[in-house]
Amino acid sequence: MLENNSRWAKKMETERPGFFHELARTQHPDVLWIGCADSRVPSNSIVGLLPGEVFTHRNIANVVSHTDLSALSVLQYAVDVLKVKHIVVCGHYGCGGVLAAMTHNSYGLIDNWLRRIKDIYDHNREKIEALPEGKPREDFLIELNVAESISAIVNTTIVQKAWARGQPLDVHGWCYRLEDGRVRDLGLCISDTKEIHDIYKVFKQRDRPHDH
Repeated sequence: MLENNSRWAKKMETERPGFFHELARTQHPDVLWIGCADSRVPSNSIVGLLPGEVFTHRNIANVVSHTDLSALSVLQYAVDVLKVKHIVVCGHYGCGGVLAAMTHNSYGLIDNWLRRIKDIYDHNREKIEALPEGKPREDFLIELNVAESISAIVNTTIVQKAWARGQPLDVHGWCYRLEDGRVRDLGLCISDTKEIHDIYKVFKQRDRPHDH
């Protein structure tokens, strides 16, 4: 790997002289990417962006929970300090974490992490089990898991404070397909508090600059 790194660094510097010098000075990513830790889903590579263009947080099954201080710390830094304009939650079809959550097996400590996905299954059991067994159910739960993570993000005071002060911020839900390398837009995009249930609203939103 170190040899690969040496070749990559030389190639980048040849193609983009001064790239690393500029990168070392600061970062200005427009995107916070929250994805799965799966080695087959590298955020920068699959969307064709360079180092410094995507701020990334990854965990098992791209779960975002209001009790996860690691994810919330990344979210706050991305929104309050880096001023990202987009947050993308990207799941992937065939996600091992989601598939494991659909079984009755015990996998050790990770069982506690997968509990949140099991809760999503339980809350949507009727819709899920109306589908044929196998891949249709798996894919649907994977998409529901992305939607749940988006809900957790927009319900945070971090995001709602940003909207309240007029900061442009869109939260998107995507899903990556390993079989063809394509990202699917799930049609989930929240840009203000209008799509948040009232019980979770904490701040009154000001008009966004582009709304004038």
